[in-house]
Amino acid sequence: MSFLSKVFLGKKEEKAPTASEAIQKLRETEDMLIKKQDFLEKKIESELILVKKNGTNNRRVAIQALKRKKRYEKQLQQIDGTLATIEMQREALEGANTNTAVLQTMKFAADALKTAHKHMDVDQVHDMMDEIAEQQDVAKEISEAISNPVAFGNDIDEEELEKELEELEQEELDRELLGTGPTADQLPDVPATQLPTKPKPIASEDDEELRQLQQWAT
Repeated sequence: MSFLSKVFLGKKEEKAPTASEAIQKLRETEDMLIKKQDFLEKKIESELILVKKNGTNNRRVAIQALKRKKRYEKQLQQIDGTLATIEMQREALEGANTNTAVLQTMKFAADALKTAHKHMDVDQVHDMMDEIAEQQDVAKEISEAISNPVAFGNDIDEEELEKELEELEQEELDRELLGTGPTADQLPDVPATQLPTKPKPIASEDDEELRQLQQWAT
């Protein structure tokens, strides 16, 4: 490609990374910076030990150690700021990625709902519900008709039955109040065999003569 082509056409446009790819890259960078932090903290600690060791005996070595310690602390501050920026960027990408996934799911659900309602008609649904309600009313009427004992003595007057019951109770009460002697149920039973009879005395001659005189006098 000629120089002019490079100038006017420019570089070929690269494909933008996805949110998931960018989040992964940011996580890797965070891990690398955290390891760098641990390294710098150890270097700062070692320089402090060197300063304390040579503070009175060798001031030049102590001063050089302090200078290195300051540089490490400055790098550590820069890493802290960089980590904060990367963390905010990663959180924003994660939120956008979550929102994208939620929107895709909602669109998928909306398309499915649209497909489900494609062969449904609102008027037909209302008609079907009216038919269901009507059949429920019919079933309720049939149940009430079956449970109502029309042909099993509903024509009997309850007041008449109450009156007859009161009369029977009054008769029983009168019988209990008036009955002083034993009732027929309390009398002894009549014997089934015939009781022996007293034999007639044999008439004498004098008795026969007396009977004839009484007949003649009459």
